[in-house]
Amino acid sequence: MLNVSDALKQIIETVAPTKPSMLPLSDSLGCLLAEDVISDEDSPPFDKSMMDGYAVCASDLQLNESSSRDIELTIIGELTAGQQSELKVESGTTVRIMTGAPIPNGADAVIPVEQSKLLSEVKVSLHIERIIPQGTNILDCGKNVRQGEQVLSSGQRIRPQEIALLAELGRASIPVRQPPTVAILATGDELVEINETPGPGQIRNSNATMLAAQVAATGATPIVLPIAKDQREDLRAKIEGGLQCDFLCLSGGVSMGKLDLVPSELAAAGVQQIFHKVAMKPGKPIWFGKRSSSESQSSCYVFGLPGNPISSMICFELFVKTALRKFQGEENPFPPLIEATLQKDFSQRGDREVWFPSYAEIENGKVVVTPTGWKGSSDIRSTAQANCSASFPAGERIFTAGESVQVLVWSGSRLNPKL
Repeated sequence: MLNVSDALKQIIETVAPTKPSMLPLSDSLGCLLAEDVISDEDSPPFDKSMMDGYAVCASDLQLNESSSRDIELTIIGELTAGQQSELKVESGTTVRIMTGAPIPNGADAVIPVEQSKLLSEVKVSLHIERIIPQGTNILDCGKNVRQGEQVLSSGQRIRPQEIALLAELGRASIPVRQPPTVAILATGDELVEINETPGPGQIRNSNATMLAAQVAATGATPIVLPIAKDQREDLRAKIEGGLQCDFLCLSGGVSMGKLDLVPSELAAAGVQQIFHKVAMKPGKPIWFGKRSSSESQSSCYVFGLPGNPISSMICFELFVKTALRKFQGEENPFPPLIEATLQKDFSQRGDREVWFPSYAEIENGKVVVTPTGWKGSSDIRSTAQANCSASFPAGERIFTAGESVQVLVWSGSRLNPKL
């Protein structure tokens, strides 16, 4: 049976990054860049004023023995943002200037309007209280970005600030790896929809709702399929529908019971098994495979997740998210584990690695973690009091408070300061 590390390696070796496509910049939010972005221009493209005020020659503003000085200058014109001018500032003259306007020839500093007093239409007095070096209140050409400079890296996720930067550089369309579509298929005769009242022996389909939220939190697109019954014809039809997406995540039906039909039906649909079962708790029955593309069928990566809610959730966080990161071209798709200090003793038993629901937080600049009172794979309530899984290697031993362990922060969670 594979361990978690080997299972992750097999996923990364199997999943290939999706092919890049060009998208309008306005449609690229949440996508990953498919190549490095090199600027072909300076930004800003000219020296510009950082505030409303007066463009001056800094040499006109030297202080004498006193700590402040009022200096009268002749106003030769005005510049606003978007204007160009042939005005030239010389000693004894100034140009009234607005934020974002280009610096006129000869000027090498800007004095804020708050330090000015207008004496007439053509005369202004500037109050100077300190030495004014050249470049004061001026944003130099290329200060933000230089032509030929790499500004974004391939695999970087596009957020509003990346869109703003790309817009500034004139990139109306960009090469991206688009977010994948992920079909979600819960299986089992015992399941009913969440808006229904369960009958005897039935439960609500919480897994599909949970998985859809986890998928959405990664930036991928969830497509929730109707519940599949434990009948081959119904399961087969719904599996085939899910295989039209980039990924298919099934929940339930992957163990060794009489009605665990998922592995055999996936094989019948042309999905090649990569592995089945991982030495971990919770989540041992997890199944992973791939259907290759052909003239008659599309390619799809398939995960058979255990039916128990916590098993399904943690397997998604560990394995499915790794596959989604690799599919979108992230340079390091492995789970982002964090070192944390254990806050209380933990007793580990058994021959499987445990990923225990826990609560991590920040204390004095370091991450600390406390295992919850988790009661088993069906105890979804305990996860509402947790934000991560703490990893404990296989074997029987007591992990004592103060020891270092690795934690995996869950989708939609964050680390808060400890109160």
